[in-house]
Amino acid sequence: MCKACYHCGEDVPVDTDFKVEILGDIRDMCCPGCETVAQTIVDSGLVSYYQYRTAPAEKAELVPEQLQALIHYDNQEVQNEFVRNSDELSEVTLSLDGISCAACAWLIEKQLSHTDGVVRIRVNTATNRALLSWNNTKTKLSELLSIIHRLGYKAAPFEADQQEAAYHQAMKQYLYRLGIAGLATMQVMMLAVALYLEVFGDLDTEFKNYFRWVSLIFATPVMLYSALPFYINAWRSLKSRTLGMDVPVSIAMIFAYVASMVATITEQGEVFFESISMFAFFLLVGRFLEMRARRKAAAASGNLLKLIPAMATTLEGEQVPVKSLNVGDQVRVLPGEHIPADGVIVEGRIHIDESMLTGESVPVVKQLGDTVFAGTLNGEESFVLEVRSSKADSMISNIVRLQDEAQLSKPKIAEIADIVARYFVAAILIIAAATWFYWQQHQPEDAFWIMLAVLVATCPCALSLATPTALTCATSRMGNFGILLRKSHVFETLCKVNHLIVDKTGTLTHGDIVISDVSLFSDIDRDLALKLAASLEAHANHPLARAFRPYHDVEVVVDEIENAIGSGISGRYQGQQIKIGSAGFVLSDTSVAQANAIYLSLANKHIATFIYQDPIRKEAKTFIQQFQQAGVRVTLLTGDSKQNAELVAKQIGIDDVIAEAKPQDKLQYLKSGDKNDITMMIGDGINDAPTLAGAHLSVAMGGGTDVAKASADMVLLGDNLDRILKARELALKTRRIIAENLAWSLGYNLLILPLAVAGLVAPYFAVVGMSASSIIVVSNSLRLLKEQGK
Repeated sequence: MCKACYHCGEDVPVDTDFKVEILGDIRDMCCPGCETVAQTIVDSGLVSYYQYRTAPAEKAELVPEQLQALIHYDNQEVQNEFVRNSDELSEVTLSLDGISCAACAWLIEKQLSHTDGVVRIRVNTATNRALLSWNNTKTKLSELLSIIHRLGYKAAPFEADQQEAAYHQAMKQYLYRLGIAGLATMQVMMLAVALYLEVFGDLDTEFKNYFRWVSLIFATPVMLYSALPFYINAWRSLKSRTLGMDVPVSIAMIFAYVASMVATITEQGEVFFESISMFAFFLLVGRFLEMRARRKAAAASGNLLKLIPAMATTLEGEQVPVKSLNVGDQVRVLPGEHIPADGVIVEGRIHIDESMLTGESVPVVKQLGDTVFAGTLNGEESFVLEVRSSKADSMISNIVRLQDEAQLSKPKIAEIADIVARYFVAAILIIAAATWFYWQQHQPEDAFWIMLAVLVATCPCALSLATPTALTCATSRMGNFGILLRKSHVFETLCKVNHLIVDKTGTLTHGDIVISDVSLFSDIDRDLALKLAASLEAHANHPLARAFRPYHDVEVVVDEIENAIGSGISGRYQGQQIKIGSAGFVLSDTSVAQANAIYLSLANKHIATFIYQDPIRKEAKTFIQQFQQAGVRVTLLTGDSKQNAELVAKQIGIDDVIAEAKPQDKLQYLKSGDKNDITMMIGDGINDAPTLAGAHLSVAMGGGTDVAKASADMVLLGDNLDRILKARELALKTRRIIAENLAWSLGYNLLILPLAVAGLVAPYFAVVGMSASSIIVVSNSLRLLKEQGK
């Protein structure tokens, strides 16, 4: 039986938890609106209302109707499409509507970070997205979305199509506002020319007043409609006791309008209607162009999600929504279709175009048991796919999420810039007031104009855009290289790396190992020796283990498996101990060790030696040479034998070789290194995971283990080492462009401020200068999207 809302009497939806303490008891509420109203009544000391009322109140409308619909986001089936869960923690990417600068992001982060249950909230002003993590046992998603809505912003789970539709709607609104401001500016400017120059001769006072009233009529829609976004942003800031970029802008416009209206009514003083209209027009032009540029920077990752089709084909040939697919469902993927979900092939042998993930245009052959990813393109054969993950947990969704996460954190210099921008607004207001006071004493007829110019010209919009736009563009460009960023410090650290540490197998070599020869040392034949080795290696995920997969036989059972990471694997076969691995682990005798060999023993007797081949990547030598030429020291750090390691190192040109290193040895090597070293580790195996986690910057090969990829700062999806060189080049360019953006924005403000205070900057020029500085910063960042890899 449903509970009734104590405030309005309507049924309380299931799985909601809106409560207010009233008259000593905890009362259930049906929605955030009723909860807000009831809490306000209690906080205002009017709780006696509930004692004497004769009927339930009407449903609260203090909170918009859309807010009541947020409750549906708490439904588990709805959340499956966009929420990622891990035990008690949940994470979602949100699209935000209404944020315009760093102050908006700071405001949302500040409010939510102090909310019980919120683990982390990071807002990206360049993409209008946020990454929200919360404890699902302490709070609900609808409650967190409600907080954002109460701040005056709209928030909803990110969907590429919905955000694009919202973007087009916002652009349409801006065009309407821009059109009205433009038309009003033209009309008011003509009247202003007549007033100031008196082109019709000596105007009678009646005509002057008439022109002023007409100017007021044209300027009023500009103030009430075109400039509305600036007031809304300013009010949000003031309501939350912070100072955003639009506070000085709004104050300037309101002051000018009120002063002009008073002058028109009293028929005394000057009017500034043409300045108000032109001010709004130029500001809107700047914001419009800025929105377009930021949209271009943010579009790349969002477009990936569009590759996931809306419908999938069942085995019976029916069309079903992709969002309704569950783990374990089987669907048929037809030729030329994008794959609807991450899964494994259960029938068919196909070619898959994975260029959208890896940047490699050559199709990849996939067969029974292989994993394929949502959004990749099927070739000319149909196949049956078994779904293994939801859309929220798909590879593409993780890429978009990690790219967003990488963009959300900023270099230290950018964090300082945001703090400076917030305090700079306060300084602007103080300086503007002091400027008006000074000129009122010396030149009162120009005091208002000069104060207006100070308020407008120095708004630090460009300063707040300097870093997020550059990072957004650079992260998108990294995605084009087939590099997935998992941590935010990549761009900073990549520029500083002076020591490169690389694994061998699967990194400098392809990792596509094949068994080329088998030497036998007992009466066990070659076939059984390979099957025994395959049964042991089935419990590992190293590239060498994959070489034995073709020989695996389920009838050959090895149990009591123990994995000695970095050395080998042991178990029991028919009651006897069996081992496979290095000579030292299997034979306790390293003197017999040879290059490219792995050993098998049964009951402590050597029964077989397997010789394998693993070709070196064609780009490996050039890759190492270019790092060496850049002054970066290179070390080969591998768990493989000394003979194998030195053989590869000699061919590639590496002098510093550390072989037969176990995971703890690799980590110890990092810890004992030079304190001035900024290390970058590249690896792919389980034994590389501790070192990847311990390096200043770590790169996991896309074909490596999940453990390695989870420990890395970057994942190289295409396994092409040349891409890391491109990434380093891009990081250096990103650092340079961020420095240019900050230098331009700070330089502009430091130059324009004294000129504006001195009365040398007209208000209309101040508007143009402020808008132009923001556009220059964003346009400079967009250069990163045009950089072509060599």
